Amino acid sequence: MSESTTTSRRDGDDPRDFRGQVALVTGGSRGIGRACATLLGRRGAKVVVNYSANEPAAAETAKLISDAGGTAELARFDVASPTACAEAVDRILESHGRLDVLVNNAGIAIDGLLLRLKDEDFARQFAVNVQGPFWLCKAAARPMMKQRAGAIVNLTSVVGEMGNAGQSAYAATKAALIGFTKTLARELASRQIRVNAVSPGFIDTEMTQGISDAARQKMLEAIPAARLGRAEEVAEAVAFLASPVASYITGEVLRVNGGLYM
Repeated sequence: MSESTTTSRRDGDDPRDFRGQVALVTGGSRGIGRACATLLGRRGAKVVVNYSANEPAAAETAKLISDAGGTAELARFDVASPTACAEAVDRILESHGRLDVLVNNAGIAIDGLLLRLKDEDFARQFAVNVQGPFWLCKAAARPMMKQRAGAIVNLTSVVGEMGNAGQSAYAATKAALIGFTKTLARELASRQIRVNAVSPGFIDTEMTQGISDAARQKMLEAIPAARLGRAEEVAEAVAFLASPVASYITGEVLRVNGGLYM
């Protein structure tokens, strides 16, 4: 939250309101990223929608935000590139003068049993899922420290907490992101910057729609809520942690998994 927004808030104002704030959402072209970007935009934030390749999908996210009365712009860059991340944050600061919310959602999963996993697939997952948030947090921390205000939300996964056969590399990246979140929260708390994570379970997105009926049924049997989650439910958790409602919460992992892992 920007200091100016917080100090100017009037009694009766919705503390979930992001008016006057600038938010960067990575991997915002679809799924959870799209839901996060759309929700933040609908609540008043100027949203920078990052994507790596699918411009039409990213443009659709921006249109959803615009149709809801919000403001959005596209930013194509590879989060695995430290130079691209730094330049993207610089462009945001040049255009808007601030960055209040960073949502590190971009991620990839290349499944495979350990003995069959290619070295390059292991490296690529760490580059996107761990190094990407690292580079962006490093770039965003400076302006947030200057503002003495900001919120960072990293998207991890239930797999990073409980493990999953065939996802050793992906699980390792998401577990690493939890450790990174907690450490960064300790480093930045004195500057009024909060760093938290959201850990989704099995969410009904493109990543899960390709699962076989048998695998889906087995998955549902393991979830006490007996259904897959929705991207919008994860977005609500992200927006909560980024808002003043969660002003005394940092270094936490908020699970949105229907009871799959407790």
